Amino acid sequence: MANYTAADIKEIRESTGAGMLDVKKALDEADGDKAKAVELIRIKGLKGIAKREGRTASEGLIAVDVRDTEGGQTGTLVEINSETDFVAKNDKFVALGDEAVAAAVESGASEPAELAETPFGEALTNAGATMGEKIEVRRIGRVSGEAVSSYMHRTNKDLPPQVGVLVATDKAGAEVARDVAMHIAAYSPTYLTRDEVPADVVENERRIAQETAENEGKPEKAIPKIVEGRLNGYYKENVLLDQAFAKDPKQTVGKVVEAVGGTVTGFVRFRVGS
Repeated sequence: MANYTAADIKEIRESTGAGMLDVKKALDEADGDKAKAVELIRIKGLKGIAKREGRTASEGLIAVDVRDTEGGQTGTLVEINSETDFVAKNDKFVALGDEAVAAAVESGASEPAELAETPFGEALTNAGATMGEKIEVRRIGRVSGEAVSSYMHRTNKDLPPQVGVLVATDKAGAEVARDVAMHIAAYSPTYLTRDEVPADVVENERRIAQETAENEGKPEKAIPKIVEGRLNGYYKENVLLDQAFAKDPKQTVGKVVEAVGGTVTGFVRFRVGS
């Protein structure tokens, strides 16, 4: 019987992200040799990649990078997924997230497939093999502006950031940009301005409001005003600048930014798995 301890199992789990049973099997096969066990985990992981393709990677983290560029700043977000939260909080997985966003910045990749073509693609494959799970980059987001602020939120104190936000503003808007980023993290707007809402979405919301008012038996003359009121309600729920500001619901986000003479020019919000 191989000679190893619970501490050996814990050490290998933490270094590879592999499951307990996989670690035990590897140690048994390696006759207690930890280095050889890690090698076996990686080899078996590589062989098992095809079997993991159909599995769901719904845990993970958001990684961020904000740096100065000519004329302002550019921020990049990357969502990288694992199958379990055990791997998601592993130091090696967290480091992989940092590598992913750095590779996205360096290469300019805007899609996971593009990132896979960089040297990071091999690191991603090897990580999946070592950790014994399906590991994948789900999406990449990027904004640029005179100033870019970020906010990273942990939904669970034991896990890495599960929500990441980037907000691009002019220099004046940078004064309140972090507060706006925190608001976005909490209220998840879909659009920056009303003008960004697609015409077909507006028309559909208008139709729903019209049919709802008719089914409620509202007076015909009042319906147009009711429809516009409900459409405004849609904007207040989904458009960032129309939303009631989290820190002061008596004001909209737009009014808060205007008060410092600023402008929001773009934002990106990622939440793991959604």
